[in-house]
Amino acid sequence: MVLQLRPNCEYCDKDLPPNSTEARICSYECTFCADCVETRLHNVCPNCGGGFVPRPIRPANEWRPGVSVQKHPPSDKRVHLKYSPDEVAAHSAKLRNIAPEMR
Repeated sequence: MVLQLRPNCEYCDKDLPPNSTEARICSYECTFCADCVETRLHNVCPNCGGGFVPRPIRPANEWRPGVSVQKHPPSDKRVHLKYSPDEVAAHSAKLRNIAPEMR
């Protein structure tokens, strides 16, 4: 199983191509841009409450047989938050002072 590499930030809908260094994911692959994670979400996933890490970049070149963006293309399904900005802010405020490993 490979990461989906979702194409957009779930909050602001910014494009996040497979080679984006701005993409952040939680352990459930919820995907957001670095700006939203830092300024709006405060490192709290609005879906699960976990923290974020930089999303790995899938190799463009097939350095090993069968392992590359061409062999495992990114998802083209755009995902959007199901929570309002007010709900996201309240959720983040409740959890952001708790260390991610303690959530």
